[in-house]
Amino acid sequence: MTLVLSDDDVAGLLELDTLAPVVERALVKQGAGDVERPDRPHYPVGEGLDSEEPLGTGLAMPAYVHGGAYFATKLVGVHDDNPSRGLPTIHAQIVLADARTGEPVSFMNGKGITNARTGCIGGLAARDLANQPVRLGVLGAGAQARWQTRAIAALTDVEHVAVYSPSDSRHECASDLRDEGLDAEAVDSPTAAVEGANVIVTATTSTDPVFPAGALEPGALVVAVGAYNAEMQELEPDVFDRAARVFADVPEEVAGIGDVTATNLDEGDLIPLSDALAGRAGREDPEEIIVMDSVGTAVLDVAAASYVYDAAREDGIGTELSL
Repeated sequence: MTLVLSDDDVAGLLELDTLAPVVERALVKQGAGDVERPDRPHYPVGEGLDSEEPLGTGLAMPAYVHGGAYFATKLVGVHDDNPSRGLPTIHAQIVLADARTGEPVSFMNGKGITNARTGCIGGLAARDLANQPVRLGVLGAGAQARWQTRAIAALTDVEHVAVYSPSDSRHECASDLRDEGLDAEAVDSPTAAVEGANVIVTATTSTDPVFPAGALEPGALVVAVGAYNAEMQELEPDVFDRAARVFADVPEEVAGIGDVTATNLDEGDLIPLSDALAGRAGREDPEEIIVMDSVGTAVLDVAAASYVYDAAREDGIGTELSL
């Protein structure tokens, strides 16, 4: 039997306080090379349906953590025009299988898992690389802006959150964060979000830089989570010029995104985030600017999906089906 977990099922099982250590262990395992993480293809989909242009992007993300009971593949669709259809931009599903037998054990909605595990990357970075307490500036007002903020608040002391998006969604995002007990406000410009902040999160799908590098104050940590290919760029090259160190969750992949290809940096200049989590690298001066750039990794999907599946089994949540 295969356990099917809906988005609501998954949401009821995700607790950032307990998920963050799972994500941390997986990142440390990845840094040590104790994982299998094949290349993740991303390819255009929908060409020839309504026009000669692609309608979206498909991704396949397989992974296994050595010693884990399960392996997983996440299937993702990214369609930027979906909001106009009343649909989420991103859809994701995770297939979890027994590492001993290959039998499928669960098919689950991947949206919540993706959001929560990506949020934990920012939370862990802020915990280990930011000056405390945190004054947070957020560029973007979608689901990931909220999850980054939640995870950072779960792992650090957040004094204030300033949210900017070019759309009115910034007001709704700030309101939602206030409802969750955070001192959050919507601001009217990227500069207003960045000035006075010691942690800046960029969580957008932008192809152009989303804030001026000159607005960064000494001691800032920049956590960029939106760009995942060469066409996407959230950070100006000057941000990297001002940074004392640049961390990356997956250095070999971060080296190929627009943030980094616009600079003179290459993979060898990027420090694995796992080094910070393991205490081998980190902030050396309270005044230095640090960048942590993330593309996400399927290693975290299998770790988080395993955590959710085990919790679902223990709590009797989900629907069992025979495939």
